[in-house]
Amino acid sequence: MGRPVVLVVGGSGYLGQHLLQEMIEMQGNNPFNVGFTYNSNPQCFDSMKPMFQSFRVDLQTGQGLDSISTTLGEPDVVINCAAISVPRACETNPTAALAINVPSRLVKWLSSFDKASPLLIHLSTDQVYEGVKSFYKEEDETVPVNMYGKLKVKAEQFISSNCSNFAILRSSIIYGPETMSPIPKSLPIQWIDSVLSQGREVEFFHDEYRCPVYIKDVVRTILALTNMWLTDEREMQLVLNVGGPDRLSRLEMAEVVAKIRCYDSSKIKSISASLMNRGVISPADISMDISKLNRVLGISPTPFEDGVTLTLGAN
Repeated sequence: MGRPVVLVVGGSGYLGQHLLQEMIEMQGNNPFNVGFTYNSNPQCFDSMKPMFQSFRVDLQTGQGLDSISTTLGEPDVVINCAAISVPRACETNPTAALAINVPSRLVKWLSSFDKASPLLIHLSTDQVYEGVKSFYKEEDETVPVNMYGKLKVKAEQFISSNCSNFAILRSSIIYGPETMSPIPKSLPIQWIDSVLSQGREVEFFHDEYRCPVYIKDVVRTILALTNMWLTDEREMQLVLNVGGPDRLSRLEMAEVVAKIRCYDSSKIKSISASLMNRGVISPADISMDISKLNRVLGISPTPFEDGVTLTLGAN
């Protein structure tokens, strides 16, 4: 019997690249036959091509998925990192966001497999929660306040109704070192570091709370679920909050960066999120209870200050 087949959908994105990089660093110990999909310029993946097969896929139409089955084989695990993840972009183009963020074509393809149902690990978001209390649990009602959150709830419902085996990961803001290939989306810690380094006064929200999670903890979570499934292969239908251990405002996040970089913290100014129109409604407090993550997988995510130190030390 050959090595299990693992497919990373959205391998050109931030999480996808870090996940593939971790698999490269496994070197000879990588137990998987890995492929990844992209929808942008693949030239940045030259270092990955000797180890992994790449496939150009249009998730809106499903074009390119069938070539994966014939070339790589039917995957045992599919990790869906692909999404339009900028909330404002979902508001301005909900049709495109629906086609990509609700993975109907991907799920239809998975349902056509000859072998047993694979495990679909799907990245969702903390923005499925309404944002009116602290430390949401997985069983709390999902009442999203913007189109991005609504589409992610729709995706969760679609997957749970149409897949036998799935793990839905509701991640908070993901931060960490830059990717091998630059991505168009700005990275949160790098952006804060850049604006504070200029020595000018900068405003940050004091009343919008998140549990930012270090990228390598998200990767660890995905690999732990993959290994659990391949070892056990019992039915898996799981929803997990994947956040960091700290409930922080944007202001507090900036203060941590200033402390680590020895910037003048007096330049950090407090502002209410309610005073700024960002073209999209943003939930106030979607901090998450992550005790289930520790209970199920034994993962204790990295404290924010440690993660920022690792992030800025790697850039």
